[in-house]
Amino acid sequence: MKCPGQDSRYWKPGSIFEAKCPKCGAAVEFFKDDTARKCYQCGHRFVNPSMDFGCASYCEFAEQCIGTLPPELLAEKENLLRDRVAIEMKKYFKSDFRRIGHATKVARYAEPIGKAEGGNLAVILSAAYLHDIGIHAAEKKHGSTAARYQELEGPPIAREILEKLGAKKELTEEVCDIVGHHHSPREEETSNFKAVYDADLIVNIEEGNKNKEPDPERLEKIIEKSFLTESGKKKAREVLLSQV
Repeated sequence: MKCPGQDSRYWKPGSIFEAKCPKCGAAVEFFKDDTARKCYQCGHRFVNPSMDFGCASYCEFAEQCIGTLPPELLAEKENLLRDRVAIEMKKYFKSDFRRIGHATKVARYAEPIGKAEGGNLAVILSAAYLHDIGIHAAEKKHGSTAARYQELEGPPIAREILEKLGAKKELTEEVCDIVGHHHSPREEETSNFKAVYDADLIVNIEEGNKNKEPDPERLEKIIEKSFLTESGKKKAREVLLSQV
C-alpha cells in the first residue's frame, strides 16, 4: 500500500503549485510529493518549501517512499531522534519522576555546552537522556546505584532503545560508550562526552546542595577543578552561583 500522503488519488487543489527559486526568483512548478526540484532558469536545486516531511523524518523506509532525502531532512532526522529518545527514556522510567527530571535537566544543560564546544547534539542529547538508563537494573541486580553498576547495566538498555528507533550505528556506538563510562572520564575524551559529563555534574551538585546554604568559595573551587570544559564551567557558575 502506498502512503496516502504521497498517493495522488488523495490529493486536493493546491497539490501542484509554483514556488519561487531562492536564487533567481523564477517560478518553479512542484508536485506536493517532490522533495526537491531544479530551477529551469538558473539550475539551482532547492527543497520543496511546502512539503510536510512528517514521518519521513524518522521512518526507515522514507527513501523508498519519497526518494532520496535532501541533506536538510537528513539533519532533521537526527534532531527528531533526540526527541524520540527522550520519550523512550520517560516510558522506561515510568513513574520514576526523579530520574526523569534528572535526565531532562542534564539534557537541558548539555545542549548549550555542546553547542559552545562544537559537539554533535544528536549524540550529546541522546547520551544525556540515557546516561542513567541502567540505574533500575543496577538496583535490581546489584542492590546498588553505584556508578560502576550504572555504567555496566546502562549500555545494553541504551542500545536496545537506539536500535528500536533506527539510529545510525555510529551514533549508537558513541552514545553507548558515553553511557558506559559517564562517571569515569578517560585521559582523552571527545567534546560530546565532556558536554554530557559537565552537564551531569552540574545537576548532581545542584541536587546535592538543594537544602544546604550555598558556599560560593567551595563551589568555585569545585567548578575550577572538576569540570572538563570552559563552557561547562560557565554554565555551572550561571546555575550554581547565580542565586548566591
